[in-house]
Amino acid sequence: MMERIREGTNSLAVKIILSLIIFSFAFAGVGSYLAGGSNPPAATVGDKEISRAELDRAYQNERARMQQQAGEQFNQLLGNPEYVKRFRQNILDRMINDLLLEQAASDLGLRVSDAQVKAAIRAMPQFRQGGQFNNDRYQATLRQTGMSADEFANYMRTDLMRQQLVNGLQSSGFVLPSELESLYRLEAQSRQVRTITLPVDDFAEQVTLTDDELEAYYQAHRDDYIQPRMVKVAYVELTGEGLANEVQISDDAIATYYQENQSQYGSQERRKVSHILIEGTGDEAKAKAQQALERLNQGDAFSALAKEMSDDTFSAEQGGSLDWIEPGVMDPAFEKAAYALSEKGDISGLVQSDFGYHIIRLDDIDPADVTPLAEVKDDIRSELQQARAADRFYAQSTTLAEVAFEEANGLEPAADAVNGKVQYTDYFALDAATGLMARPQIQQALDSYDVRENGLNSELIELSGEHAIVVRLDDVKPEKQLSFADVKEQVRETLAAEKGQEQAKETAGDLIAQLEESGELTGSDYTFSAPITLNRVSQQQAIAELAFSLPQPASDNASYGVTQNRQGDVVVVALDKVVTPEVPAISPQSQMAARVQRAMSNTSLSATLQALREDVDVTYAESDAPQ
Repeated sequence: MMERIREGTNSLAVKIILSLIIFSFAFAGVGSYLAGGSNPPAATVGDKEISRAELDRAYQNERARMQQQAGEQFNQLLGNPEYVKRFRQNILDRMINDLLLEQAASDLGLRVSDAQVKAAIRAMPQFRQGGQFNNDRYQATLRQTGMSADEFANYMRTDLMRQQLVNGLQSSGFVLPSELESLYRLEAQSRQVRTITLPVDDFAEQVTLTDDELEAYYQAHRDDYIQPRMVKVAYVELTGEGLANEVQISDDAIATYYQENQSQYGSQERRKVSHILIEGTGDEAKAKAQQALERLNQGDAFSALAKEMSDDTFSAEQGGSLDWIEPGVMDPAFEKAAYALSEKGDISGLVQSDFGYHIIRLDDIDPADVTPLAEVKDDIRSELQQARAADRFYAQSTTLAEVAFEEANGLEPAADAVNGKVQYTDYFALDAATGLMARPQIQQALDSYDVRENGLNSELIELSGEHAIVVRLDDVKPEKQLSFADVKEQVRETLAAEKGQEQAKETAGDLIAQLEESGELTGSDYTFSAPITLNRVSQQQAIAELAFSLPQPASDNASYGVTQNRQGDVVVVALDKVVTPEVPAISPQSQMAARVQRAMSNTSLSATLQALREDVDVTYAESDAPQ
């Protein structure tokens, strides 16, 4: 087929399509077409295995997708081994779920026809151009992924079969109008409350503490008063910032680059062609191709003959059309013959490639259109400056890495080698680092054995495309127990706050006891705030959560409770009224109905997966088992 006609394409369009397609395979097990080996599987689902190679492929694909979406934020998360382990575990669980659904769909007798597979492939947006299926994109993408058309069709068939089961589960749920009304009443319900705030600081100020009490508290909480290991870090930092502005680019260099890369500054001549392919290179194939050519010469319609005789199935259905082609995309022999045709409607003779014989018809010509140098000169200058700045940065970072390694007992030689300087931090605890030193890559380097124990320079740490650093420990203050004298005032503040909170809660309890007994506060300086109405989601969330947990008040009495606000102050809450909203007419097509339907569908799917896991023996490799 046409995937064998192409020599590997490097066009930007195909790379984009490839990235879109390969990410969609992350959890589908497509790696099983390419992976093998005798390593123990990552998991076994019934009598089927998920190989470690499949898991690694899915992990790398999903990691690349997340890096593309979240960038540096995701890279920082990858510095946490626990996060990476959970991330990998989630991917394996998804792969297991896919396999369970696939097996269940097969057991239920669900099937997908060839026509459904073909229609699904043609509908994929990654393969469409101008609203139509583009065979060139399809074939190029398959070549780049290393898959054959049959392998991809098998993947699509399995995925569609799995989706039949999922869609069946999700479409079987329904929501009754009475359920929507009840849910609306609960969600839209509000509660009217009054509050009394007891500031903990006011109680803490009234606490009197003796030195004996303070020392006793210190002795009981010595672990809270340990100064952690403190480090002072020396480092040499490289950035690409400003390098581009230092690079001078001559007009001759710009002109040379323009001549060598004109395809970037306009469109190359494109040709729209159709072809008839007879696979094979033997005499029989050549004779069949010659017969087709003779029929064309005798007046047979090209499109009808392509449908009848061409072995390229997808283009044959379009009368042989391959749409537009550009130089450097097709097989050299095919391209040479296509660009040798001069007039629309011209038909080539037999064109032999390594994969068969072609008859090519020229359908249209789109001439080249190159932007003048004057219009792109500034863009080229900037591009060359960036490229040479990147080269300079790479050279500097290579030098920094080499000298820092060779002169591992100090950073001065490395700094001198790149015309930089050694910078120093203040003392800080590793787990409380901020700014640059908080980067996961730097944290790992500072905690590595050679840096931590041997006092050597770290390896070059690449923080981003043009940002690198080498670090070393300039000084270390070991962990030490702080004396009572050092932390006496800190102990006083902590203990006073604890006792103040206890007293505030006791006072709140006394107030509630009085309210529940008499319904009012007498002989007290405390008064309730004016009534406020709270919804389930509120800026005063702690108070709202308490209000919605209190029992509905009876008649004119209030319900009472105690909580703490964001500032840590104790708050007495009086629930006066539960406000039930009027229920509007809720359409089964409303957003609320759709939301509830989705929730029920997800619940149904989760329950099905749980049942499948109970019925099917699912085992993990020890290293990939969930914790």
